[in-house]
Amino acid sequence: MELSYYFLIIIGFIATFIGTLGGGGGLISLPAMLVLGVPIHAAIAANKFSNTFSSTGSFYTIWKRKEVDLRLGLMLVPFTLLGGLSGALLASFLSEGILLKIALVLLVFATILNALKSRRKNESANSRKQKLFYPTYIFIGAFDGLFGPGQATLLMHSFLNAGYSFVTSIGLARLQTLSSCFISFLVYFSMGLFDWQVGVLLGIGSFIGAQAAVRLAPKLSKLPWNNILTGFSVFLIGYLIVKIYFL
Repeated sequence: MELSYYFLIIIGFIATFIGTLGGGGGLISLPAMLVLGVPIHAAIAANKFSNTFSSTGSFYTIWKRKEVDLRLGLMLVPFTLLGGLSGALLASFLSEGILLKIALVLLVFATILNALKSRRKNESANSRKQKLFYPTYIFIGAFDGLFGPGQATLLMHSFLNAGYSFVTSIGLARLQTLSSCFISFLVYFSMGLFDWQVGVLLGIGSFIGAQAAVRLAPKLSKLPWNNILTGFSVFLIGYLIVKIYFL
């Protein structure tokens, strides 16, 4: 392996630190792997592998503090598992160009929906927690299995807009990320699309980054995360447009 690949440890740390707090970490790790010459399917598989372990560690840390609704999280898991499985199966048969275009359409649609939902929530003075629409997590899980970057943003949007605290939203998002990443990784691995060296290096950095993020989360919870999350989504949309039509 080329020496430059070891930069994936640093990339994994930065991407997962950002991704744990607000999503969009894949916007860093996926392009970095593509620049290093990793094929897109192998890059997505490496992200699934690293996110499985980093999500396990960060979720456990938040669960141990009793800052996450475990019952709710487990009720959502079957939906994200189904989504992750279907998304990964679909992605394994698609070319890079088609895969990027599908991801762009899905992310634009989801960003608009989240922005509208967030606006309606802000306009209402109701501070009670809203019920989650469980089938939504099939779509988010499928987006994760199919592509990845932006999935954590969608999860954080859904939980924050439903009235959950910032730290609790991170815990719920980490559990769903663990579910969709684990099942989709198994699909990519079974089809021979996983590079162990890339995955392990990225995983080391990701695990450390996730642990750092959950420990700093309480201090960062006052930031305007709904606006930040929308910004991540818009930035990712811009990246995909450039990647598809200009590179």
